[in-house]
Order: sequence, then C-alpha cells, then structure tokens
Amino acid sequence: MRSTDVLRVQEQIRSVDVSAGDDRRPSEVFEQYWIHAERKDADSYPEHGERGGKWMLFIKTAEIDEWWAKIKAATEGGLLGSSAKVATMKPNPNAAAHDTRLIRVYTYDLDDEGDCLRVRQALRDLGVTWKIPYKTDADTYAGKYATTGVRVSKRYE
Repeated sequence: MRSTDVLRVQEQIRSVDVSAGDDRRPSEVFEQYWIHAERKDADSYPEHGERGGKWMLFIKTAEIDEWWAKIKAATEGGLLGSSAKVATMKPNPNAAAHDTRLIRVYTYDLDDEGDCLRVRQALRDLGVTWKIPYKTDADTYAGKYATTGVRVSKRYE
C-alpha cells in the first residue's frame, strides 16, 4: 500500500461517524447478527463470485467499535475488498468464543492470490498484527465452522 493510500485511510478513519443509521456501533446492536459496509465505488473492484472468500479478524469485544470504524472506512474508501461485515452483540451459535467478535473482509476470488495478499497487507497497514485466517465462501456455505471442529482456514495465513 502506498503511503498516500495509508494517509487517505487514516483520514477516513478519523472522519467516520459510527453513531447513527447504518453507522451504528457493533457494541450497541442486539437485534441483528451483522452490520455491513460496501465499497462506495462498486465498479472499482470485481464482483464477488462463487470463488470468493474472506479474511477473518477475531477482535476482543471491548475493541470491536474501534476496529470496525477502521475497517468500515477502508472498505468504503476502496482500500480493501468488495465489502466487510462485523458481528454485533446478538449471540451467534456459530461464534467461536463469547469474548470476541468477528469482522469479515471479503475478496472476490480466492484464486486471485495477488488481490488476497493485497487486502491482507492493507489490513496489516491498518494495524492488524496478529495471524488472520482466510476462509472460502464454499466452506461457509457447507457449514464448516471452527465450533464444529472443522479447520476452516486453508489459505494465506
């Protein structure tokens, strides 16, 4: 990621309003499982296909609002993949742990290694320093979750 892109992301992060409407804080939402963010310029990234996947960021519940603001701004600004979503406070039976929340950052095609790695690097540039798994949409659709004892991360760890 170029330094100008990093500066643009940092400016977007500072300007994100996470207080109303679609910009609700995940820690304050109890009636739905997920809050979504989409690229503002949908034509600037390939359409999500059947070979898509997502980077999975497991975040401490106490830090979820801060991390979501960063990821949301970067997604909407076109610096990540096509979309992202964050787990809210609504209890989810597929959750791996009760003290963490999940942010998913989607890529359009798991076989486009360059794009998958570009998105991972952008996440690193945003401050993600820990190991992050990548899960295919096919595994999600097949019901493969860590809570069922199936290892779901297969690529780009």
